[in-house]
Amino acid sequence: MHNINRRAWLAGMAALGVSPALPALAGEVDPAALRADLPTLRRAYTLLHPGLYRYQTPAQFNARLDALAKALEAKASLDTQYLHIARLTAAIKCGHTYGNFYNQSDGVAAQLFERRTRLPFFFTWTGARMVVTDNPLGVDGIVRGSEILSIDGVPVADIQSKLMPYLRADGANDAKRRKLLDVQGADAFETFDIFHSLLYPPSRSTRALTVRMRPDGGVRTLRVEPIDRAARLKASPQKTTRDSPDYWTLSFPVLGVAVIKMPGWALYDTKWDWRAKIADMFQKIAETSVTGLIIDIRENEGGLDCGREILAHLIDQPVSPAADIDRLVRFRSTPEDLRPCLDTWDRSFHHLGEGGTYLGNGYFALAEDSDAIQPIQPKGPRFKGKVIVLSSAQNSSATFQFIQVMRDLKLASIYGEPTGGNRRGINGGCFFFLRLKNSGLEVDLPLIGQYPKTPQPDTGLLPDVFVSSTIEDIAGGRDAVLARAIKDLRGEGALTRDDRLQL
Repeated sequence: MHNINRRAWLAGMAALGVSPALPALAGEVDPAALRADLPTLRRAYTLLHPGLYRYQTPAQFNARLDALAKALEAKASLDTQYLHIARLTAAIKCGHTYGNFYNQSDGVAAQLFERRTRLPFFFTWTGARMVVTDNPLGVDGIVRGSEILSIDGVPVADIQSKLMPYLRADGANDAKRRKLLDVQGADAFETFDIFHSLLYPPSRSTRALTVRMRPDGGVRTLRVEPIDRAARLKASPQKTTRDSPDYWTLSFPVLGVAVIKMPGWALYDTKWDWRAKIADMFQKIAETSVTGLIIDIRENEGGLDCGREILAHLIDQPVSPAADIDRLVRFRSTPEDLRPCLDTWDRSFHHLGEGGTYLGNGYFALAEDSDAIQPIQPKGPRFKGKVIVLSSAQNSSATFQFIQVMRDLKLASIYGEPTGGNRRGINGGCFFFLRLKNSGLEVDLPLIGQYPKTPQPDTGLLPDVFVSSTIEDIAGGRDAVLARAIKDLRGEGALTRDDRLQL
């Protein structure tokens, strides 16, 4: 590199979505490994990814890959190679395109994700402020509502800012990126844990925290011992997993109001019948004097299209939820030479575009017999009361689509915060897991792109009623969003203790 200003070079690399100066950590591997994988990644994404050029041009994508190849001429640890891939895929601005924590090989996952670097408590972000939500391990002096001001001398706002370019989300929806940094014990791999560990590896056996204490508001410096993933999972406040039908709950918090809570729809390998569970919940609602229904999916990113089953109990006649969306793919059949690298659960995805109409510019309309675009048929029992759906930035996949349909069909009011996802459309539906044989890394590759038939803004869906929990709400254990929904369904003022039922 001759006669190039270092600061200008760093800024240029960042603009290309490449990390030019990452920590060289333990476990250095042949830097040619990932560099040798880049032609495969370029070919697979260029030929198959339906949203590759939704927010970038072909020239910009190729420039990012070329810059990454240049960066990999230097020695690079597996940590650094993973961070490079994360930055590259994040620049595509697709919430389903990333080096999926769950799809890495056991060896890669053990080296990257199993370190004893995790903070020993749970927390959420309100803007750029990190607020403790639970301290099950009893770290001295920290209670719910305590605010973490810095970690190892770095302000948490700066940490958040540094992590953001590595995070997956659709378009300019930074609310989703911030939401991914919550650590609530809901996921086996937490996004903050992984990227904080890789970008801020600890230099000592303890982490130094500056904390604004509660209730006095004083500021203290504490040292805490990090924990590993096993300890994090054991401490999780969420004890019911998706393997149990109790993962979804139906409750009646006040007279006349039912709440269905669904923390997730990623039920691909579960043994219980989730369709029967939905039918059972609506049957129980029909047997009570319920006039208002709250569907709480704030913790739910998506998964299976469970929303179709819910919708079936809210409609009187068939509806076509995909009427205003074009569902597009980039191929009729995948090239034979790529297939050994394309892992998936359904080999028919290799022929996804067959029978579709070619629209030009490399896109095919998905064949009309696709299950996802068939009309939803009504099912009993039908709920005819008022419905409120609770939303958050976590809703970015199937739950984003569910909220969009509920809003468009005027079947529910949306309460809470703006969603993840993007009104310009998202990518997903079917996936390949692109396995890069030289580096051993994996990146997800969504196959169906949803494109609105009319121009839309680069945002998530806005709620009808915006409600957000404050730090005071968190400290007091109050769910401001749920309380407002119940209050409005009751059509009266604040709820009293006598209103609550013990069921």
